[in-house]
Amino acid sequence: MVEKKKIEAKKVFKEKHNLEEKKSLKSLAEELKERLLQEKEVEEEVEIKEKKPDISDKEIEEISKKISKKDIEEEKKSISVKEETLIPLEDYIKCAVHLGTKVITPHMRKFVYKRRADGLAVINTIFIDQKLRGAIAFLKDYDPEKVYLVCRREAGWEAAKKFGELTGIKTFTKKYSPGITTNLSLSDFFEAELTIIGDPWMDKNALQDTIKLKKPVLGLCDTNNFTFGVTKIIPCNNKSSKSIGCMLFILAREYCKIKGKPFSAKMEDFTGKLE
Repeated sequence: MVEKKKIEAKKVFKEKHNLEEKKSLKSLAEELKERLLQEKEVEEEVEIKEKKPDISDKEIEEISKKISKKDIEEEKKSISVKEETLIPLEDYIKCAVHLGTKVITPHMRKFVYKRRADGLAVINTIFIDQKLRGAIAFLKDYDPEKVYLVCRREAGWEAAKKFGELTGIKTFTKKYSPGITTNLSLSDFFEAELTIIGDPWMDKNALQDTIKLKKPVLGLCDTNNFTFGVTKIIPCNNKSSKSIGCMLFILAREYCKIKGKPFSAKMEDFTGKLE
């Protein structure tokens, strides 16, 4: 009887060991698959940009500054609004959140509904509002100390700083050191449960660190972005200070409202003066 129990115990142990081994192999296979997909997408992104030179950040910034009353009225006519938006539709358009680039990746095509005469893609403003709502609902479950924002594009530095001040969320602008959330030996190491990025390409180091940790990412994504690893996409113009400021203003306002934090800022504190 004792011998029989020993044999059964060995059998159970062996089966358990084999199961764990299979799980481990599956995990490694999945990780390798993710890495290969990611490398492929980076290659595709570079290839697309080489084939079709995109509009520069400076050009987008200049175009964004020149949104006229006529532009606002024309854009409003083409949008069907069934529900109240987080901010007036006119303010979205005034901040040029809908302006994409000349390049449209397969990942972002579904958010684009037309091209302008100058070749720029136009993002559906209602999609932007809907995705913002989804991002806010997602963000509310995280305390400030468990979140960090990375925005290395200079156009978003002031808005990112304001966002951090009001929400209490750690913010990185000019520099983000790879590994500070994954390498315990680094002096500035910290732990986080959610990463917010201003651009999957510009902020790829933070994106890569978060992917390694299998944590969620909330990202501002333009029409020329590949979105591998981004859990919650906010489609928008992520090149212009007005647009980035508008997105971060809404996220900060709604987050503070949910968390019971005081919030007295105006949108122009994030976007700069709006004419």
